Amino acid sequence: MTKTPRTGGAHPVEPKADKASVRRHNLSLVLRTVHEAGETTRASVAAHVGLTRAAVSSLVEQLLDQGFLVESGKTFSGQAGRPGTVLKAADTGPAGIGVEINVDYVSVCVVDLAGTDRVRVTEPLDNRAAAAEVLGRAARIAASVLGRAAERDLRAAGVRLALPGLVSAGTVHQAPNLGWNRVEADRLFAAALTALRPGRSELPVASDNEANVAALAELWFGALGDVRSFLHLTGEIGVGGAIVVNGELLRGAHGFAGEIGHMAVDANGPLCRCGSRGCLEQYAGQSALLRAAGLEEGVTGPGGVEELARRVEAGEPRAVAAVEEAGRMLGYALSGAVNLLDPEVVVLGGIYPRLMPRLGPAVDAELARRVVSGLWTLSANRLRAASTSTDAARGAAAVVIRQVLTDPLAYAS
Repeated sequence: MTKTPRTGGAHPVEPKADKASVRRHNLSLVLRTVHEAGETTRASVAAHVGLTRAAVSSLVEQLLDQGFLVESGKTFSGQAGRPGTVLKAADTGPAGIGVEINVDYVSVCVVDLAGTDRVRVTEPLDNRAAAAEVLGRAARIAASVLGRAAERDLRAAGVRLALPGLVSAGTVHQAPNLGWNRVEADRLFAAALTALRPGRSELPVASDNEANVAALAELWFGALGDVRSFLHLTGEIGVGGAIVVNGELLRGAHGFAGEIGHMAVDANGPLCRCGSRGCLEQYAGQSALLRAAGLEEGVTGPGGVEELARRVEAGEPRAVAAVEEAGRMLGYALSGAVNLLDPEVVVLGGIYPRLMPRLGPAVDAELARRVVSGLWTLSANRLRAASTSTDAARGAAAVVIRQVLTDPLAYAS
């Protein structure tokens, strides 16, 4: 009689990994190690991952042959023995495509295996239109960018959309500032892009909230140092938010965590596009800021933000008051989030870094007054401006690259 292995009742025994699975895992391990190091040697990789030098050399040779790694000169340690050959991620081959669709622009970014931003196109557009039309326009921009990437010997491993609003499983459930509800964004974009590239295989398309991928860009490419837990806000037409805890996004039960722009800061405040009243973005979003500064009849969009910043720098009272009031409202909303989540820092992205000389002190002062731990002080440097190279398009493209690093054989040419 054959005995059934005991599993404790709750956890079935997993089948033992075969040699092919182990090698696949180790290829990823080596590639990720080189990626994180930027430049390194076989010996350093072996010491880091705990494999023998012979095993690492075999894995490296395969990654070199398949175009994931390249060799770049020699490194000398100053010790006896042969110099090591420097390894780094290839700047050709698989690439990630990030497509950010916001209310007033579309930005498409191509990132290579090292995480470098290689091709970028941003077009000012009014995207408050039918979803199929907007996604079709974005697909046309992406198709053009894909052509430019191919000229650099980069081939797309996939596309990630960065979208404002509640995004889950390929669907935009609600994007108030775009006027979208229950839009199957992945399907519509993929169909439009495939139609523009006849005879080529369909690229995998996925989507995420734009604040989420902007936060990941800050985590991976920003100047946070050892910080692994933070709140990230993006100021655009609306206000998006993301929560990173121990280096991972906190998504919530349905994937909708971080919607701080729709936190009510005044129950009797102005009506928001989401249907509620007094939402934060009605005080600290781009449209609200420009309107409060008296720019509603003048220039708008990125030019409007530059004009607002110019007026603030010139000390124009109405512009200064608008930015400082937005800062106070941001601080008021953020204090609740900081009290609840206890992040190491708060990062302000989107339009906010341009306005930080006046905006930042107002946010900081409100947080110092309201954070109950007493750990938020004006000298603590816990409020940061986002890095200039950490926008949502780059973050979305980098998510695709992380997928390649996790299983390089799935993307081998």
